[in-house]
Amino acid sequence: VVCRDGCIKAVGQADVIRHQFSGATFERIIDCSGKCVLPGLVDAHTHPVWAGDRVHEFAMKLAGASYMEIHQAGGGIHFTVEHTRKATEEELFNTFKHRLERMRRAGSTLVECKSGYGLNLETELKMLRVIERAKQSMDIGISSTYCGAHSVPKGKTATEATDDIINNHLPKLKELKLSGEIHVNNIDVFCEKGVFDLDSTRRILQAGKEIGLQINFHGDELHPMKSAELGAELGAQAISHLEEVSDEGIMAMARTKCAAVLLPTTAYMLRLKQPQARKMLEEGVIVALGSDFNPNAYCFSMPMVMHLACVNMKMSMNEALAAATINAAYALGKSDTHGSIETGKQGDLLIINSSRWEHLIYQFGGHEALIDYVIVKGKVIYQNERCGTM
Repeated sequence: VVCRDGCIKAVGQADVIRHQFSGATFERIIDCSGKCVLPGLVDAHTHPVWAGDRVHEFAMKLAGASYMEIHQAGGGIHFTVEHTRKATEEELFNTFKHRLERMRRAGSTLVECKSGYGLNLETELKMLRVIERAKQSMDIGISSTYCGAHSVPKGKTATEATDDIINNHLPKLKELKLSGEIHVNNIDVFCEKGVFDLDSTRRILQAGKEIGLQINFHGDELHPMKSAELGAELGAQAISHLEEVSDEGIMAMARTKCAAVLLPTTAYMLRLKQPQARKMLEEGVIVALGSDFNPNAYCFSMPMVMHLACVNMKMSMNEALAAATINAAYALGKSDTHGSIETGKQGDLLIINSSRWEHLIYQFGGHEALIDYVIVKGKVIYQNERCGTM
């Protein structure tokens, strides 16, 4: 039972609920006989605001070019930055809205959304305004992330870029937060060899923390950088990627309850070694999942991400579901309100046309026929036109 305020009022056996609410009237009753009701999925890592796709780079990767080779040849992030800077706010909002709608149809009800394809203050703010506009106008949960340190801008050194972010970008974000124009939740840095080193990353994350942002950053993806150790030291809420994390880093994350946001799409598409999900789980790390939707990993579907996590990272289906719901909500600092079906939590739900929930993972790419309803705050935001046919 979901109340008018969008929160779950009661959960229990059908006959008990019917008796308890026998005198109540409901705007809508959905018969879920023979179906499964699941928590709405949470996508803990996406880059969904940008212009100019990179389909041509997929061909280069298939031919053997590495991520950093493409990056150094002026492709990768810099290609997208160029197109995003030229795009109007309206153009960016329209494509972003369309992407969020596709994520919703695949069952995502809370999505982390990053800036990071501006690399200058003007474009980063343009992206954050677009994210803010979607927060206000669309029926989907959004956790927004400032990722101005996604790459070093052309013509600057990493130190100059770091100084610019600390002295100009972050004070402006603080000002806009106080005026109520933009509410940013997290701060992110791409801590990587040839991008932002450990010292620059520490400086930016610390400065973000000081203006009230949660630390949630890219680390240990292509090279071992000791990012996990840094995140544990700074009290990070979450760290993403971690393909090259050290054993000490895993222990530090477990000890400080810093979530690991694993991205099986990235490792799959870039042919990297898979993150050590099993070791992390055995050591007690809170493991979450994200689609890493971006021009380099064009995936909207958390059911497909869960499938890849099970097959390629050896997670069980139960572990993958927890990682794409309650643990992903934890990685965004929202597990008290999202990620599970509990009284008092937000009524974000998924109804699938199967008597076994495992079909959501088992049917690789089959979610479009499987998901009957997506519900956010008790409101049906997506209903499959095939509803009712088993």
